[in-house]
Amino acid sequence: MIDHAMFRVIALSLPGAIEKPHFDRTSFRVDGKGGKIFATMGQNAKNANLILLRDEQEMLMGAEPETFTRVPNKWGENGCTTIHFEFIDHDTARTALMIAWRNAAPKKLLALKQSTRT
Repeated sequence: MIDHAMFRVIALSLPGAIEKPHFDRTSFRVDGKGGKIFATMGQNAKNANLILLRDEQEMLMGAEPETFTRVPNKWGENGCTTIHFEFIDHDTARTALMIAWRNAAPKKLLALKQSTRT
């Protein structure tokens, strides 16, 4: 199980990640041109949302249906996925955030991340 604070720490540990307000939520974005959002977190300390591709959403929901659920609107139909903190561990949260981060990261940052892998 993770909490609000741990989700923030994991999200901000990703390369180029920044935190900014987004309406009534906190958004996590990849800094740079456009600052694309990869995750949001509301005031509710029980969950957060990831911006995923539909196939990524389906994979995560299929693997851990209590942990990952589709946001119940058009955003959800397009890949926006809720993480339920009470069912997720640190490693799974980091993996899911990395998937969302890769979708938002500019190619230059992705190339840098690839070149620093060991």
